[in-house]
Amino acid sequence: MARAAILETPGDGLRIGEITLADPLPHEVLIDTKACGLCHSDLHFIDGHYPHALPTIPGHEAAGVVRAVGSEVRTVKPGDHVVSCLSAFCGHCEFCVTGRMALCLGGDTRRSKGQAPRMVRGDGSPVSQMLNLSALSEQMLIHEHACVAIDKDMPFDRAALLGCAVTTGAGTIFNACKVTPGETVAVIGCGGVGLAAINAAKIAGARKIIAADPLPEKRALAEVLGATHSVDALAPDAAHQIVALSDGGVDWGIEAVGRAASADLSVACLRRGGTAVILGMMPLDCKVGLSAMDLLGGKKLMGAIMGMNHFPVDLPRLVDFYLRGLLDLDTIIAERIGLDEVNAGFDKMRWGSHARSVVMFD
Repeated sequence: MARAAILETPGDGLRIGEITLADPLPHEVLIDTKACGLCHSDLHFIDGHYPHALPTIPGHEAAGVVRAVGSEVRTVKPGDHVVSCLSAFCGHCEFCVTGRMALCLGGDTRRSKGQAPRMVRGDGSPVSQMLNLSALSEQMLIHEHACVAIDKDMPFDRAALLGCAVTTGAGTIFNACKVTPGETVAVIGCGGVGLAAINAAKIAGARKIIAADPLPEKRALAEVLGATHSVDALAPDAAHQIVALSDGGVDWGIEAVGRAASADLSVACLRRGGTAVILGMMPLDCKVGLSAMDLLGGKKLMGAIMGMNHFPVDLPRLVDFYLRGLLDLDTIIAERIGLDEVNAGFDKMRWGSHARSVVMFD
């Protein structure tokens, strides 16, 4: 049995209950969860803005220790410290074999309809797995391609952030944008993903890194993590400020919050030939676009789901960046809480006043 935060009704918060996990199938891994970051993507499902089969367990930004593995698992072993990732990959579809693993639909990583569910309640009723993981639980039962072993010197709370916020934010800089020294970057939204993008842009050698967020405390965090300038994202002239600070517009405008206005700002602050990158989960009816003049100026617009990561390769490298003092994960963590405090943690996220809350399971 494992305690977990269960979503039964959108908009009604999470309830702590007990679940039973099945034995691992040949390619599955049973993990004792040690830490799980609270991500805004979870909130979209908890509040009912995105649909999902219910009941379910949110959480997808986690680290833990492998307890048991299936008979065919070769990538991890019991006792390994691991980070999980929602972009589980099959390894043989067109997206995987062309190096776009984050786009894999991962059909092979899910249990088929004829197989027993991974998680059930005490009465035997199934609990749906969210985003391949359901990490707000004392244990996870996941496909081996949804986790990767890491250096055991890495603290679990910092390691958890790598599972989503840092993989998305830093991965966008390194993989999707391939930012080169001397380029300019604007990051719209300074939550966990945006702060990770700012830190990575500093590592990549960006000449100017401009953080845009409505909250002064978030802008202050951004400057600690490498932003050279910051602006109020809600200022009427925010785009003009960014263009002026970057001497004519930025090479990369990165939207990291999931709002139409911030997407528009990421486009408005571009220089000729610049690219706007949308990371946030927008409302399902939201449309983002470029004008005719934007197109004539060679501007581009793209998405970068999960930073277009190469998870098994990227995660150990990000761990190494942290252990060598290059990647600042300590500043991103605002608080460490217990599982029973998970609803309060999501309330703080709704208020938008700080960066990451991390649930600790020990």
